[in-house]
Amino acid sequence: MRITSKGQVTIPKGIRDQFGLLPGTEVQFVVEGGQVKVRKLDGDRTRGRAIVDQLKNVTGGDISMSTEEIMRLTRGEDWGTGNLEEGDGNPR
Repeated sequence: MRITSKGQVTIPKGIRDQFGLLPGTEVQFVVEGGQVKVRKLDGDRTRGRAIVDQLKNVTGGDISMSTEEIMRLTRGEDWGTGNLEEGDGNPR
């Protein structure tokens, strides 16, 4: 199997059928143990959960923040109040 000049690859029909990879199915690429793996995303998986899972993959599972804490951090919110911190780049 070859990767096209656009970075595309065809998943064999047998594998698509076996794992229910239909057109429009969301997948993600993850690196584990020096290998690249394709994972089908669950329909109820949220963006925040995906970020936490990716961080767990990168850190070997040693992450103590909740999804909400990570989302607040990425949004630049004050942890206690939910308000944006001063100097967050918001032009007001």
